[in-house]
Amino acid sequence: MGKNGLLFVGIMLLVFLTGCMAGNSEDSSSSDDGNESDLEDKVVVYSPHGTDILGEFQQQFEAEYGIKMEFLDMGSQEILDRVRSEKNNVQADIWWGAPQVNFNQAAEEGLLEEYKPTYADTLDELYHDPDWLWSGTSITPQVIMYNSNEVSEEEAPKDWDELLDSKWEDEIIIRYPLASGGMRTIFSTIIYEKYKDSEDPQEGYDWLKKLDANTKEYSANPEIMYNQIAKGVGTISVWNMPDTVQLAEEKDYPFGYHLPASGTPIITEGIAVIKDAPHPKAAEAFYEFVNTPEAAKLLAEEFYRIPTRDDIDELPDWIKETDIIPIDLDWDLVEEKQDEWMEYWDNNIKSSDKDKSDEE
Repeated sequence: MGKNGLLFVGIMLLVFLTGCMAGNSEDSSSSDDGNESDLEDKVVVYSPHGTDILGEFQQQFEAEYGIKMEFLDMGSQEILDRVRSEKNNVQADIWWGAPQVNFNQAAEEGLLEEYKPTYADTLDELYHDPDWLWSGTSITPQVIMYNSNEVSEEEAPKDWDELLDSKWEDEIIIRYPLASGGMRTIFSTIIYEKYKDSEDPQEGYDWLKKLDANTKEYSANPEIMYNQIAKGVGTISVWNMPDTVQLAEEKDYPFGYHLPASGTPIITEGIAVIKDAPHPKAAEAFYEFVNTPEAAKLLAEEFYRIPTRDDIDELPDWIKETDIIPIDLDWDLVEEKQDEWMEYWDNNIKSSDKDKSDEE
């Protein structure tokens, strides 16, 4: 073969190799693009976090991923009931926010999908399911809340038993417990503290009966409760610490609070992918997105959530300086008994004329 022939073969070989390299590059690019395209066009979130938090993260998530976030804001127990009812026709992808009791119930019923997040090593074992069917995003102490325009810090109840004083008759407004995971936990804690030694819930029921006697109404949703306390329709409630601080500092509600002197239940707020989620990849992306260090700081600074991640620096002073006395609960027992206890409260303790009276 002459020189010209060798030159032609060399050129053709170079063209062939260049084509192969380009093809491989295109394949690699296609693969990367494919990872992005794995994300579905939307994610559906059930959450009790309220429209302020959900609206903020909706805006950020849609801007980051270019896919639509739809959310439904409702009580924790309502979410569990809805996820149960939709088991054979799943509508939501992510459940974001509720006490661990609710998530454990859902896990036992096969309603959640296993997902171990990339930041798993920043979570204490207390803050996730052993099989990663849910993980904790924040911890929530429960407090006694009061209208600081109507009740002084010195006069306001400082422990649970003080709520039973007759001077608070018709002064207490409580979120309707059956629809609220937090309130169910507070009521269950009261019963558990009496039950743990006697294995008889009656003393706890008697305590809740006395609380009911001082309760003016059971509000259908948190916003009604907030407004009624702020207006002085009632002056005392029990609620979670982060919401109470946020409402006082961000919305100028006249709310003060006391951490109960004898201790308080510490609720781990969780997140989970729902079993057979219609948009599983988008669900995982959302799961990760709302639990980045940046998101945890935002939730702490702007929305008063205490993060479960142990790698978050520069937290607000109200978190660093809070002296919380946790009640040591047997969560397995609470989960086992909670529905029974709450059904008894609903049928035998709650005054019917106070039941969600503001809903009408």
